[in-house]
Amino acid sequence: MSTEGTTPSAPDGREPVAAATPPDPATPAASATPADPATPPDPVTSAATPAPAVPAAPPGAAASMAPDDSVAAAGPGNTPGPWAPRGWRRAVRWGVAAAVFLGLGAGTAYGVTSVPRDRVPGLATRSDGRWDFPALSLPALPAGKPRPFGSWTGTADNPGEIHFADLRRLVLPAPAGVTGDRSLDGGWVPADRFAAQYPSEERSTLLEHLADDGLRHVAARGWTAPDGTSLQIYAAQFQSAGNMLAFLQDELGPGLDAGLAPDGVTTTALDERWPGNITISGTRTDVYRQEPPYTGTHARMAYIEAGDTLALVVERRKGADAPEVPFHQTVILQQQLLG
Repeated sequence: MSTEGTTPSAPDGREPVAAATPPDPATPAASATPADPATPPDPVTSAATPAPAVPAAPPGAAASMAPDDSVAAAGPGNTPGPWAPRGWRRAVRWGVAAAVFLGLGAGTAYGVTSVPRDRVPGLATRSDGRWDFPALSLPALPAGKPRPFGSWTGTADNPGEIHFADLRRLVLPAPAGVTGDRSLDGGWVPADRFAAQYPSEERSTLLEHLADDGLRHVAARGWTAPDGTSLQIYAAQFQSAGNMLAFLQDELGPGLDAGLAPDGVTTTALDERWPGNITISGTRTDVYRQEPPYTGTHARMAYIEAGDTLALVVERRKGADAPEVPFHQTVILQQQLLG
């Protein structure tokens, strides 16, 4: 019988079954071993073997089977790699955490470094006794007047080394935390107040020579520190640098000792601990200390020669050595103002 145009029948007399439809590539194969793509399946064998039933999806399965960014689809060319969505989210979380820690670290570092060193526990520098002076500045000069040392552009020289600025503004201000002497507040004082710093038997002679050597005026300031240390600064201004030197050498006579020492001070000697490498143009400083035995009060003193001005700095302390560090500090700063 001719077979042309006739569909073959199954051997058992059942209706013929079409060849099995290849599985959806998105659905994993039931067998662990994929079929050989080069060998087509036998339509009779495939029809004879019924396909396994697929269980019905439970309610909500559609939502659970929706693509999730946490699981990559399986299959050739779609294998999850090290930077799959799950790894990307983990990297983001670690990046945010690192940024937070870096921000906290930077904030902590800034907080520590922005605090003054003396307020950070363990980093504070132990005080060496220096006084806390305010910021210093030189007063303005009168129009057209030069400074005491050297030439000033556009003006004549100053051969007398005269301080044309207000001398009261050239006296060192009191530091913080001390008690100021109301009678020595940085203003003018009479000549006898300056002479009173020396022994009583010498005062009248000193006053005569101050007048003869051309004293113009005296500015002074004094204070007492909490530990009982007192300090006075007297700045005596003469007609010229020559007049000042004449009075200093002829009447006070400092050298290896202070010469005419302040009242109550017996034996004096040059202060060997004075930093002799400090030089300020136009000035000279001689620093002395009282030698033992003391008579209840220890003293330090210094003469600052600065052109037409002679500054006397005296520090005293009762019952103990007058502190060295704040005294040296005061002398240096006063020398800078007059230089």
